[in-house]
This record gives sequence, structure tokens and C-alpha cells, in this order.
Amino acid sequence: MQEYPRIEDHGIIGNGHTVALVSKQGSIDFFCYPQFDSPTLFGALLDVDKGGSFDFHPTNKICQYKQLYLPETNVLLTRYFTEQGIAELTDYMPMQEALQIIRSVKIVRGNMDLEMRCRPAFDYARTNHALSLKSNRHGVFTCDAQVSHVQLWADQDLTVDTDSITAQFSLAEGETATFILNLPRPEQLSEPPADIDDYVHGCFRATVAHWKEWSRSSTYKGKFRRTMLRSALVLKLLTSAKYGAPVAAATFALPEHVGAERNWDYRYTWIRDAAFTMYALIRMGYMREAGDFLDWIWARLDDVDGKAKELQLMYCVNGSSDLEETELDHLEGYKQSRPVRIGNGAADQIQLDIYGELMDSVYLYDKNARPITYDSWLKITRLVDFVCANWQQKDHGIWEMRGEKQAFLYSRLMCWVAVDRAIRLAEKRSFPYDFNKWREVRKEIHHDIYDNFWNEERQAYVMYKGSNLMDGSTLLMPLVRFISPYDPRWRGTMKAIEEDLVVDTMVFRYRQDQIDDGFDSPEGTFSVCSFWYVENLTRMGETARAELFFEKMLGYGNHLGLFSEEIGLEGQQLGNFPQAFTHLGLISAGFALNRALETDACRPDIGL
Repeated sequence: MQEYPRIEDHGIIGNGHTVALVSKQGSIDFFCYPQFDSPTLFGALLDVDKGGSFDFHPTNKICQYKQLYLPETNVLLTRYFTEQGIAELTDYMPMQEALQIIRSVKIVRGNMDLEMRCRPAFDYARTNHALSLKSNRHGVFTCDAQVSHVQLWADQDLTVDTDSITAQFSLAEGETATFILNLPRPEQLSEPPADIDDYVHGCFRATVAHWKEWSRSSTYKGKFRRTMLRSALVLKLLTSAKYGAPVAAATFALPEHVGAERNWDYRYTWIRDAAFTMYALIRMGYMREAGDFLDWIWARLDDVDGKAKELQLMYCVNGSSDLEETELDHLEGYKQSRPVRIGNGAADQIQLDIYGELMDSVYLYDKNARPITYDSWLKITRLVDFVCANWQQKDHGIWEMRGEKQAFLYSRLMCWVAVDRAIRLAEKRSFPYDFNKWREVRKEIHHDIYDNFWNEERQAYVMYKGSNLMDGSTLLMPLVRFISPYDPRWRGTMKAIEEDLVVDTMVFRYRQDQIDDGFDSPEGTFSVCSFWYVENLTRMGETARAELFFEKMLGYGNHLGLFSEEIGLEGQQLGNFPQAFTHLGLISAGFALNRALETDACRPDIGL
């Protein structure tokens, strides 16, 4: 049996409809089609034997690898270093309606013998397929159960090997071999291009030009731009070009602790994560993406039928609310981490914080991009009225606890944000609103947090009423401007968080041994909390320390600057990968830190 690669030993490519993960060895180990939350075609990350993959490798087993992106693009290069020479594999998905993965390998120096194996596993490896060669350079995989066809075009001779199409070939210095995975609709099965080299060159130039144009349209020019731009490119890859909604991560069922059961499906649009994503993209100057997401939100609000729950916690990327959680028992899971889940049962939870994150993004969009319309304002008032009527409910919280519901501080905080930002927006735009009710509720929530979530013994704000537990999400209190970063109460809270949750630069979201979250297994440190910690240090005036911790956190990213959800005991990435939440936290921390450093640089030297 083959070994599983580390989660972080992958890059990501995509086209705004779906993404693929490419290992450092050149194997596509994860790919869903035709969109993010569709079934897998390649899923070796979740079952190395059954899952399917699309692999390249030199026949020389003594080989070193290196991956990098072409600057300001999502075009991925994988280099092979062998005794025979150096080869370079270029992977990308053209930005076009037709779904394709283009893979070209070129010999940079020397001569090299290489192998290619394409072994799909349709429908989460639940369905068998047939395969055939229409010519010696045109293969077809057919899955009748899905009414699906996958074509493999090549400029090298192909052979059939059981459930795979393979190729063995030799290239001299300067020569290139190309393979195109073409995924047409059933009625669109087509012939390969007459001149495959000319076709690929055109696709490559267009794809590079697309990403460079997008990258250069960013208005952010400060420090850490290259790092923050890579995170923005990740967020763009995770955002649907068709629907405007970002997904939380590219993958499902990658474990938060290897061998345990915290294995969730993150290929959906969380209101919270999406709103934070739009905040990060606004900071980078990408207003169009924020507008597209709000259009998606307005459509969801049009679907609301007036029942008590105004918005679902998460949706499919196309806006569907059917996210039934099921387990794929036939897959062994990443390094035997089971169950392998698709769908997400947390969609039925109550999480009141989502209204605060959403309203903050609406407020920032109106302020920085384009004023919202009156019709949109009417939809917002329904949300705010819902918050006013329900903010005292217990819920499952930001961390989606599958234990008992609680009165979580973070949920209260974000209810306050929802009402506060709505009032600010109404005052700015002279929109009509229930002046007395909204202001009274804002005051009530404020008093509730100050009076009922403060633990005198710990001298800190705690996770939920009556507890003495610290929560990484509390780090957002100053970031949403609820409390001054210089307030003694906040200083006490930071001290308690550092005592309980901070390990060097890394921050746990909470301590699993202190709370019933529905599971017994541990997890790693939570990377978005680590970046919130950096931003807090920045706002508290500890700029030098914040910069050091920011740079140290960047060192926990993978070789391409990509992050999953968590960092394990060995420094490995854990959870679904790459994850939007971490990358948006990185952008927010980098933006705040750059502003602080520029401010410090402009201060006059008043020393002797």
C-alpha cells in the first residue's frame, strides 16, 4: 500500500468552479467536479488505494521535489531533480467554461524517462467506470451511473492498464509532453485540438494573463504584500465565479487529529466564513467579489419564508440548503481517520453570531465600495429585527459544539455587532429604522456582556455565562471595536488567554479537556486564532512583538504559503486544506500590522 502524503505537501489549482490538489510529487490527489461540493473524481487523500489519482513521476526513484507558483498566479510548477536531469511539471485549470486540467512536463536539463497514470474513481469511489482509447492519444473514461465522460488528450502514446490509462515516455532536454483532462457535459464529448501544442500555449498565456491582471488590480501596496496576495489568490480560488459564494475549504474529511473522528465537510458556504472572506478581500481592494457575494446573500434572503430562523448557517455553493450529513464507509480516510463525512449536520444548528459577521461586511462594503440599495436595506432590517428578538437564545457557538447549547460570549458579541453596524449604516445613509428598539437592544447586549460574561476571579471575559474558560474567539472583542485594546478588562482577558491558550505564537481555540464539545479526541492549535492574536498585539501597541509573531506564524505555512485549519504537535497542517478562515485571518493581521508599522515610521524621533 502506498503511503499518504502530508496534508500540507500539496498546492492548489482551480478555475472558479472547482479546485484540485497537486502533491509535491506531482500527483493530483483530490479533485471534485463539476463544482466544489460535487463528488470526487480523484480522492487518494481519503483512500490511497480506492480514491483515484492522476500521477506523474520520473522512473528514476532517486528524486527530489520542489513546488512553486508563477508569481501573482495560480499556475503551479512542480520540479523533479534526478540523476538524469531536471524536469518541470506545469499544472493549471484554464479560466473558461469548459472544465479542463492541463498538465505539461518539460525537461529543463538532461534527459528523463517518465510515467503518467490517470486512475479516476467516480462519485466518491462508489461507482465503477469503463475506459477505452479512441486513438493512441485520446482516452475516454465513462461512468454510466453518473452519465459522465472524462477525456484524456495527450501528445504521447497512451495505453490501457485495468482501470487506468497510462503512458511511459522519454524526453530530451527542451522537449515537452502534455496531457489534458477534459471534462465535458455528456452531450459535449469532443475531439482533441488539431494542434495540441498551439492550443496549450494559448491556454497558458490566457491563464497567466488572467491571474496577473487580477493580482495587479489589488489596491494594497504595503508590507507583506506578496504573502497577503497569495492568501487572496487562495480565497479567489475558493470563490465560485458562477454564484459569487466562497466555500470554507477545498476539501472534506481531512482530520483535525489523525486517526480520530473530527473529520468534516467544508466545501460549503458558511455565512460567517464568507463574510470574513469578503472583509479580507475588501482590505485588498477586491470590491467586485464582495458585491458578488452580497448578491448571493440577497438571493438567500429572498428565499426566507418568515420562519423564526432567518438564515441557515451554511449553504451549498449554489444556494441549496440540503446538506444532509452522511458517512462514506467504503473509504478508509486519511491515514485511517474515520468516519469520512460528506454533507454537514451543523447546518441545522443555531449560531447567532453569523448576523454580526454579515452586517459588518455589509457596512464595510457600503463604506468602501458601493452604497447598498433601499431594497437591500429592507432585507437587512428583517435580519436586525430577528437579532433583536433572539439575541438572548443559547446556541452552538462559532465552534459548532455538538454538545449542550450555551450562552456564548462570542454569539452575544456578534449580535451586538449586527445591531451596532445596522444603526451606523442607517445613520450614515438616513435609512429608516426602529430607532428606540435597536438602540435599546444594543445597550442591553452591551450591559449583558459587561455584567454577565466577566469573571472576577480570572479577571477576564469568559467563554460562556457561568464558566471560567477562555475562548480564542474572544480575541475579536477589540477587533470589532466593542472594547478598547487598552482597557484594563481587555488586558486581563489577554493575560488569561495567553495563560490558557497560547503556545509561543500558536493559539488553541479552546481546551478540549475543559468542555464538552461532543468529542473526546484532541486537536491542534487554531491558525485563525493565532492571526487574531497577532492583530490584538498590534492594536495594543506591541508592534515589534506582533511583527515577530506574525513572521513566525508564516513559518508554519506550507512550502507555498498555504494553511489548513490547524497546526499539529509536529508542526503539521491538520484539517481541511487550504482553509479560507486561516487565510483571511492572515490578511487582516497583515493589514493591521502594516498600518501600525507605517504609523510608527512616521512618528518623529523625540529621543535625545
